[in-house]
Amino acid sequence: MTKLMPYVDVCISNEEDAYDVFGIRAGGTDVTKGSLDKESYKSVAKQLADKFGFKYVAITLRTSLSASDNKWAGMLYDGKDYNLSKEYTMHIVDRVGGGDSFGGGLIYALCSGYDGKSAIEFAAAASCLKHSVEGDYNMVTVPEVNALALGDGSGRVQR
Repeated sequence: MTKLMPYVDVCISNEEDAYDVFGIRAGGTDVTKGSLDKESYKSVAKQLADKFGFKYVAITLRTSLSASDNKWAGMLYDGKDYNLSKEYTMHIVDRVGGGDSFGGGLIYALCSGYDGKSAIEFAAAASCLKHSVEGDYNMVTVPEVNALALGDGSGRVQR
């Protein structure tokens, strides 16, 4: 993977990828015990950006409460600022496509001119909503993602 990194602008990782692929570990984290130290991922993001020159490093932050219930958030580092999304507690209907929805949401937000904080909120909300949809395709709309990202987690039907 290292040979491909000069061609990457946006690196998207999770709590295990940085270590498994590049040997960069987040201290204070044990994913098998559901222990996640979000602050330690700032160091991981900075090390990745410094080593490879990424414009952005995004990290998904999953805390497993059980196989069906997780906490979910994301972090985005742009070389100077660290933006952490709100954390969602979610009941998982289907986990397949959750990471793709995070990546797609982040790329959409960055290409649409969202600032770093808004972009990571959009990505985390898109992925959170995808976890509630059966199948690997995220069937939610941009307005639905924006509603959740801006704080409407009521689940009320919008007409």
